[in-house]
Amino acid sequence: MSKVCPITGRRPQSGNNVSHANNKVRRRWEPNLQNKRVWDAESGRFVRMRVSARGLRTIQKLGLQAALRKRSAGETR
Repeated sequence: MSKVCPITGRRPQSGNNVSHANNKVRRRWEPNLQNKRVWDAESGRFVRMRVSARGLRTIQKLGLQAALRKRSAGETR
């Protein structure tokens, strides 16, 4: 299963853990993905999504279809 949010487009980032002795070890920052049932008003049913916490806030603010339209138009990050 892919670790990409369909609403925000967030995906894993990579970087270094840096110790006090300045030793560098590669690591990953994973997006905060949650499995949720989201109400789709247009189809009148719940849709299961794996969406980030930020994506859930966007869905609550705009609605599911508007958030997906905004993502496909490229207006989000």
